Amino acid sequence: MTDGDTEATGNGITARYDETAAERVLTFERDGATAVVAQNREGYAMLKVRPSRDGDELERYYGFDMALDHAAELLGVRPTDLPVPDAAADMGM
Repeated sequence: MTDGDTEATGNGITARYDETAAERVLTFERDGATAVVAQNREGYAMLKVRPSRDGDELERYYGFDMALDHAAELLGVRPTDLPVPDAAADMGM
């Protein structure tokens, strides 16, 4: 994957996608605040929304749109303001 696939910026928000040994992780950052959407590495489980990469899970969602709504709420922006890197576009069930 290239940076264009894993990072996107827009509306004062930076989104970074990466994969750990256990999860696919999409981190949004705006003015020092973060919101994270994570899914198991296989890509079939519910999405978890956390306030930070290592933070406690706040909620789980089946759909990517619902997870993005919650992430946007944590950042105080509209869901349509969130840039999504190409590599993360297929998250959700």
